[in-house]
Amino acid sequence: MHKRVMDTEAPAEGLTVAVEQMVHYVRHSAVTGDLGTAASSAIARLGREGPYRLTELARAEGVSQPGMTQLVTRMERAGLVRRVADRRDGRGVLVEATDSGLEVFRQRRAERAEALHLLIEKLTEPERQAVRIALPALARAIQDRS
Repeated sequence: MHKRVMDTEAPAEGLTVAVEQMVHYVRHSAVTGDLGTAASSAIARLGREGPYRLTELARAEGVSQPGMTQLVTRMERAGLVRRVADRRDGRGVLVEATDSGLEVFRQRRAERAEALHLLIEKLTEPERQAVRIALPALARAIQDRS
């Protein structure tokens, strides 16, 4: 028998479980490009934020530089990213999403948005309104910490 998510003694624990379930559901609803979690995260970062030095991308994604090098090489072979010279520092190399990579990023984002939309549609109107207020507020709190 499953407990309801918020039926725990510790509200923060219930919220944590709810967020984990929602992120898992939404993340796994994106299937375009058949990407693993690391590749999906990296292409999303490059799509949102633009080119990165490989070392900075590894740091931002929380992986080792050799691990990111391997990932970028695989993504490069798949046509999702390319390495280009850094115009600000001729010795440096940037990793950027290709047009195909950007299209995969956009499609995956649309798939996740649709999955979240379908979840929200199952809520009552007061619950929908609470989500519309709470999620952007949490996103702002995360940005303020950065």
